[in-house]
Amino acid sequence: MKKKIVIDGGKKLSGTIAINGAKNSVVALIPAAIMANSPVTLEGVPDISDVESLTKIIELMGAKVERQGDTMMIDPTGVKSVPMPYGIINSFRASYYFMGALVAKFGESVVGLPGGCNLGPRPIDLHVKGFEALGAQVDNNFGAMYLKTGEQGLQGTHIFMDNVSVGATINVMLAAVRAKGRTVIENAAREPEIIDVATLLNNMGAKIRGAGTDEIRITGVDELHGTRHSVIPDRIEAGTYLAMAAALGEGEGITVENVLYEHLESYIAKLQEMGVEMTIREDSITVHPVKDLKMTKIVTYPYPGFATDLQQPITPLLLMANGVGELRDTIYEKRVNHVPELARMGGNISVEGNRVIIQGPSKLQGASVKASDLRAGAALVTAGLIAEGTTTVYDVEHVLRGYDKIIEKLTSLGANIRLEDCEEGEYIG
Repeated sequence: MKKKIVIDGGKKLSGTIAINGAKNSVVALIPAAIMANSPVTLEGVPDISDVESLTKIIELMGAKVERQGDTMMIDPTGVKSVPMPYGIINSFRASYYFMGALVAKFGESVVGLPGGCNLGPRPIDLHVKGFEALGAQVDNNFGAMYLKTGEQGLQGTHIFMDNVSVGATINVMLAAVRAKGRTVIENAAREPEIIDVATLLNNMGAKIRGAGTDEIRITGVDELHGTRHSVIPDRIEAGTYLAMAAALGEGEGITVENVLYEHLESYIAKLQEMGVEMTIREDSITVHPVKDLKMTKIVTYPYPGFATDLQQPITPLLLMANGVGELRDTIYEKRVNHVPELARMGGNISVEGNRVIIQGPSKLQGASVKASDLRAGAALVTAGLIAEGTTTVYDVEHVLRGYDKIIEKLTSLGANIRLEDCEEGEYIG
């Protein structure tokens, strides 16, 4: 049954919440774990639907999975290379990591083309280029990617990424750790999640150097073994709650725990530019109540620039600021589906060409809105908390893909928010 989030907004918040392990890491760490020849334990795994989907997939492949709280033990010794079930694969984008993991482990893989959030074209041509450079044959047959190596297996090579791509960098890295010889990935993405995946693989016996720079060097190994690994904190979840805290905090403010400042420097710099005062500690940030917000201009760039995943979550905060501002996403220019929904709530916001123009401050009113994707859904939840009256957010399955216990966390801060079943005929999706 479809779900909805109902919010009675206009209420100030205070307290402390903790950030979970990074969704964008975990969706690659779990496929990486099946490459081992003995159990892998991941700590800090968020309780989100993407993890549920990944668990079902690797269990269908023969893995044994045990979950205790945020700790997941994966025993991959029974894993076999089987075609990935299209229904589950199509539900989230990062399913493509099975291409690299399986072709490295078995010399072949069959993976349905992935789905996920509709953010415009996100082709996997860079993934294919990398796999072919390593010596794999790649075919697209009826919506599924068929990868196979010859008798020689994968061979180390030199790969230049035409565009900076997190997914392609991780996927090629997964394949290259089992390739014979040395692989160099140039113009590699630098996101913290790439370092996290490389750390796991190195702890499993891989030989990867340079993760976090634009040149990654990999010496192939014959096998990978089990290990224990702690997932890095989710910087996108942290950024989402920091924006909520700036918009709604009162009293002593809101403290966000298990957050790494160095992963959010460009984002925090924009909050400070807007007049948000914060106390930044080694692993937590307290956002103090703010009265007057200054408008700003935001342009997204690959890491360490302002993250594309955070331009939607910060938008409701911009609607509270004084002046005219703009957002421009250089990564996904079509990432603007939240704009008409925020306008429906009274936001003075519009799309002009490849820019989102914001005139603030806007007085938001509760309304029925639809989450078109994960981060748009987060933006609408924040807007609902700010708005006067009741806001109902539909298509919240997108939100539940990436935010662990969002209802419980916001309730603990004092929000009046609940997850309900949609009644027959009510759903607006």
